[in-house]
Amino acid sequence: MAEKMKRAYSPIEVLQMKRKVLEFGGAWEASMGKPAASGTWIIWGNSGNGKSSFVMQLAKYLCQFDKVIYDSLEESTGLSVQKSLQRHGMAEVSRRFQILDRESMEDLSERLKRKKSAGIVIVDSFQYSGLNYAGYKKLKEAHPGKLLIFISHAEGTRPEGRAAKKVEYDADVKIYVEGFKATCKSRFMDVPGVPFVIWEEGAKKYALKE
Repeated sequence: MAEKMKRAYSPIEVLQMKRKVLEFGGAWEASMGKPAASGTWIIWGNSGNGKSSFVMQLAKYLCQFDKVIYDSLEESTGLSVQKSLQRHGMAEVSRRFQILDRESMEDLSERLKRKKSAGIVIVDSFQYSGLNYAGYKKLKEAHPGKLLIFISHAEGTRPEGRAAKKVEYDADVKIYVEGFKATCKSRFMDVPGVPFVIWEEGAKKYALKE
């Protein structure tokens, strides 16, 4: 039996659809607009450029909108993670922020199926997740109401590896971190966003080196 064809929508019907939006403000809105509350993002950058600090700042900000899960695949709950949590005052959002100790993508997917599970997930990192592009699509399609944020290693100015590059093309928000600034390309903005300054002093020192 042939699969039932999905219905088609008129432009008016699509325009009338209600979509949940993250009501970003200030520097966050200037950088990436008011993004959808679901979909996929990818964040990448080379070591020592402020990527980990940006991710924690972003996670803390996102806790205003929903519960956030951080799947720490690379560093587990080690000293570097502890220091980062302390540096960014993450205890202030402890009721809305959970750290997972190297939870597999299969177990993470099962967790996200539970009632009242977190609406936002940060996977650190894509390379440690074991996902290929097909696995990424399967995870994304299994949780259409969630916001999935993947942290990636960098290869020059692009995400590292073929699968991560394909995720970059697919993602709604793409954020490249260099010199303590995060440059965002967002489908939710008509013009490029203003680079988000992660660390003012570090950004100034980096600019002087160029």
